[in-house]
Amino acid sequence: MYESGGKMKRSVKVLVAGIIMLAAAGSAFAKSDALSKIKKAGVLKVGVKEDVPKFGYLNPSTNKHEGFEIDLAGAIAKKIFGDENKIKFTGVTAKTRGPLLDTGEVDLVLATFTVTDARRKVYDFSDIYFTDAVGIMVKKSSGVASFKDLDGKTIGVAQSATTKKALQEAADKIGIKIKFSEYATYPEIKTALDSGRIDAFSVDQAILLGYMEDSVMLLPERFEEQPYGAAIKKGNTDLLELVNSVVDDMKKSGELDALLKKNGLK
Repeated sequence: MYESGGKMKRSVKVLVAGIIMLAAAGSAFAKSDALSKIKKAGVLKVGVKEDVPKFGYLNPSTNKHEGFEIDLAGAIAKKIFGDENKIKFTGVTAKTRGPLLDTGEVDLVLATFTVTDARRKVYDFSDIYFTDAVGIMVKKSSGVASFKDLDGKTIGVAQSATTKKALQEAADKIGIKIKFSEYATYPEIKTALDSGRIDAFSVDQAILLGYMEDSVMLLPERFEEQPYGAAIKKGNTDLLELVNSVVDDMKKSGELDALLKKNGLK
């Protein structure tokens, strides 16, 4: 009996020790080292839009990135390195920004990325830094004055964007039929509108404002709020916390509002 009891006690001790070791390993595994990797690389890799004036735009005259999200990326790099220029920008679209984050080609994405419950299951998102709504651009000569006037017409939208879903739900509510044509970039949609291949161009209103000129106008309706956040790979909690601290500090100091005004977004 004594021997059997001794063996049992030893087994329990081994089991408890094993559980403790597994818990410690799990904790170590859960702890993110994304920031240390970024610091070791000496550069922050950020996915940004290059065709969205005011947010993320690659200026062909200077070959430099500019816009609100470019400035925000600089603030994050400054927090990490003490130098806002230690950034490598990679141009992304609504369709490519997720895959580039998945593969690690970028550390984070600042690219008019609308935060949704479905997307939160795939990526971590920072606190919201800008909230917009879907808008619609049409040619002034089209005779279209409201969303209802687009019954039976074709709307150009970006691939993998939330725009299509928002408009389809709105159309279903008022009982009109609309069609969609999807494009990889916003300039392609604007060109399609100008040439008459589509009847309207839809995306978030602030993005549309970057494509305004004399021949077009925005319809009065707005659809579904579009909150923007920085997208970060799941589990990179140290990077997420740092980005949130930067956004929070900029909100409290008024710097975020100043950058919005600087870029014509407020």
